[in-house]
Amino acid sequence: MSSARSILLLALAPLAVAAWPFAAVAQTQPAAPAPDPASIQRQIDEIRAMKESMADQMGQLDARINALETELQATVPGITIPPPEVQQTVSAEPQPQIPGEAPILTTDTKTSPGSGAIVDAFDEIYDPNRGIVLAAGEWGELDVTLATYVRYLNQMGLDDSYTDSFGRTFDIDRRQEAQLQKVTFTFKGWLFDPKFRWLIFAWTANTSQGLGAQTVWAGNLTYKFNDALTVGGGIIALPTTRSTMYTYPHWLRVDNRTSADEYFRGSYTSGFWAEGEIVDRLYYRAVIANNLSTLGIDAGQLNDEFNTVSGALWWMPTTGEFGYAKGFGDFDWHEEVATLFGVSYTRSPEDAQSQPTEDNGFDNVQLRLSDGTNIFSPNAFAPGVQVDRATYQMASLNAGVKYRGWSFEGEYYARWIDDFEANGPLPVDDLFDHGFQLQTSFMPVRDTLQAYISASKIWGEFGNPGDVGVGLNWFPLHRRNLRLNGQLLYLNHSPVGGLAYPYAVGGNGWVLTTDAVLAF
Repeated sequence: MSSARSILLLALAPLAVAAWPFAAVAQTQPAAPAPDPASIQRQIDEIRAMKESMADQMGQLDARINALETELQATVPGITIPPPEVQQTVSAEPQPQIPGEAPILTTDTKTSPGSGAIVDAFDEIYDPNRGIVLAAGEWGELDVTLATYVRYLNQMGLDDSYTDSFGRTFDIDRRQEAQLQKVTFTFKGWLFDPKFRWLIFAWTANTSQGLGAQTVWAGNLTYKFNDALTVGGGIIALPTTRSTMYTYPHWLRVDNRTSADEYFRGSYTSGFWAEGEIVDRLYYRAVIANNLSTLGIDAGQLNDEFNTVSGALWWMPTTGEFGYAKGFGDFDWHEEVATLFGVSYTRSPEDAQSQPTEDNGFDNVQLRLSDGTNIFSPNAFAPGVQVDRATYQMASLNAGVKYRGWSFEGEYYARWIDDFEANGPLPVDDLFDHGFQLQTSFMPVRDTLQAYISASKIWGEFGNPGDVGVGLNWFPLHRRNLRLNGQLLYLNHSPVGGLAYPYAVGGNGWVLTTDAVLAF
């Protein structure tokens, strides 16, 4: 019997006990006069009021359960919480069905004040930490999550061309358009043993229609031996910056990093890794992989050295957590000061053959000079000269604090590129670029409205680009799952860009974006 049904029976039991003597007396009394319609209507109204009050109380109980489950999972990472027993209430009227699908179940829905918890059959299969639980039992679990957004982009405030540090001028294809920008389906769960987990995701960007990496199917397998050691293999995001530590899509900006983060970071690749908790509230992740970015790269393009290494440490000393998915901003509204400190290092020998061949492939990274020039492109440093190999090294430090809707978060980056091999003389033997990003936000209306400002700067050997962004996030359902975003960006000679991003390589000027985001 479900918890909701138990509460209902306990609430009605005193009424039944109190009504029993009157029912016995009624059997011995003469017939009552004709009922008064007004009296009947009053009783109906009273029963409806009682029903609504009970629904509100149940909503508050469900919200409390969800909060406790979230707290438990934050306290004991990796714990699997069994889904609640589903209580199905079928509506009196038959509902339309799609052939071959299960009947559609409906209930009355209510939202308890301030909790945002919806009391319906969907709550029985939806868990904020796992997504929609399609199946769960003794032998395994299958969950699904979705992230997608619709974007309006206006780049008409950018200059129509830019000149790189070598005096070459390039046109900028400024865009104004609407796109269903990205769709990500993730299927995940465990099989036979909760320690053995699997994840498969499908990822597509409509801005990259027709390109090799427009649609990606990927995934990984992991096994947790204990809190200190989980091992995995498959596709992984190299932990080069905080945005590649599985914080997506919980960013202040909608699926666009600051230009410094985009410039310095690594991407998704194939490899093996280990991760876990070293001591209380101190965590690590160590990866050995193919290259910096495997999106759009086939196996024949990879070298046989398998020597990309990346590692990260992060520490959450005050509360042991940093909000949902350790994302940016304090939508969680911490009542105690939450803090996060992190460090990462990555080294990867790269060659021209293993690079994404398209600037416009989504979420690819390419090694660029700070004026936007791809170092592996023909004639990058001199006419007729092309770099064949180079070694990338990057370190980052990040820190953040959250409290009662406020967040202050920053990150410093340092990158070295050396060991150049080219088919001709180069004007440089090595490169060193460094930079930072700062992001701050506050929520003037809890669970509803979030304002933010973010900025970044790069000091490079071929220019000092940067960007500033200001925006608002509105959560109309008072939940993180649906938000509307408006954002104004100022780009100062952007060193990065592509069709999947609001910025263009060399972009200088203003960009406007608006987004509607669904994520669960």
